[in-house]
Amino acid sequence: MNFSKFFISRPIFAAVLSLLILIAGAISLFQLPISEYPEVVPPT
Repeated sequence: MNFSKFFISRPIFAAVLSLLILIAGAISLFQLPISEYPEVVPPT
């Protein structure tokens, strides 16, 4: 069974997997360190 046929035959599994990936991405987005004024070193 190829990759696409697996997910076409199991749409609920595909939807749950998509939601898990979306939630993991949203959590990761808010965990990123962001500084308002980062130190910039000019090239030498």
